[in-house]
Amino acid sequence: MEKLPTCLYRPNDNFDLETSHVMPALIRTFHEVKVNDKPEVVVWGTGKPLREFMHVNDMADTCVFLMENYDFSEVGEFVNIGVGEDVTISELVELIKEIVGFEGKINYDTSKPDGTPRKLMDVSKLNGLGWKARMSLKDGIKETYGWYQDQIK
Repeated sequence: MEKLPTCLYRPNDNFDLETSHVMPALIRTFHEVKVNDKPEVVVWGTGKPLREFMHVNDMADTCVFLMENYDFSEVGEFVNIGVGEDVTISELVELIKEIVGFEGKINYDTSKPDGTPRKLMDVSKLNGLGWKARMSLKDGIKETYGWYQDQIK
């Protein structure tokens, strides 16, 4: 398990293609390709790296849960916050494709880097305290994409 932050996403995320993270960049890319009636989306890398995605509402809920219910001396100095599940980039791509309603082809540009092979938090301590993420990845992407659509009208 890596000791890297979970990928957070949300409505009002950074959708700039030069500076955004993978989730908002893919949402914007799929949306633009769809509305411009292009036949394909090109995704960097192989699609094989694994990433964990957490909606910011779940992150906030976790922080409040820990502040209201636990003293650090009860749980230890650190508690990993995440959903404890990851997906491949290609699974994320297919999910966003479905939500956006893009019907074209996906091509992976394997000349581009994949990045870290896996980013997944060990959340067994957090789950043992009684907290679990509520927002499914699909529902979170739908909410985020809906917000994005409202902003570009």
